[in-house]
Amino acid sequence: MIGSVRGTVAYQAAEYCLIETAGGVGYRVFMPVSQMRTLSMGQEIRVLTYTSVREDAIQLYGFLTQQYYDLFALLLNVSGIGPKVAIGILGAVRPEDFYLAVQSRDLKMLTKLPGIGKKTAERMVLELKDKIGTLESEENDREFAAAVSGEGKLEAINEAMAALVALGYSNSEILPVLRKIPDYATLKRDELIRRALQIFAKR
Repeated sequence: MIGSVRGTVAYQAAEYCLIETAGGVGYRVFMPVSQMRTLSMGQEIRVLTYTSVREDAIQLYGFLTQQYYDLFALLLNVSGIGPKVAIGILGAVRPEDFYLAVQSRDLKMLTKLPGIGKKTAERMVLELKDKIGTLESEENDREFAAAVSGEGKLEAINEAMAALVALGYSNSEILPVLRKIPDYATLKRDELIRRALQIFAKR
């Protein structure tokens, strides 16, 4: 299975582009329309790829970011959704907006997506709601870690977390609250604690 392709955009069609590697091999890669629009001829790119194997064809589906790839793979777990429908969905909606629609059971929004009727939308909500919560948590944790990278920032965060733990809160409660604080990565310990307690008090 081909996990990624790096090369130059040699040709663009409505639903796919041809990526030519340094070795002269050209791969036809189907991509979300929204990401295809960001490409230009001759551009150097790397795409994460999913290989679809059928009796009559082997096709590559490519994505510029891990977030899009993860959602594509997740959609394939829903009964009735194949690669073509999944790639169409990703061309019409951002992953974060899709996650929100599923978690809020927004069937009106989901049924506007290409290839999705009411029954399929209901099935997506039923089958993906719990899985999407896990994906978002992992993505938020990565963003949080990146935001607080740096010795001074990390020290303030750790000290604030330790103080909140001493007050009886768990790390699983504290992290989501800290992420809600505007500019949390730039604040000092005492200000982080104060704002976190304000959020806890409103619950």
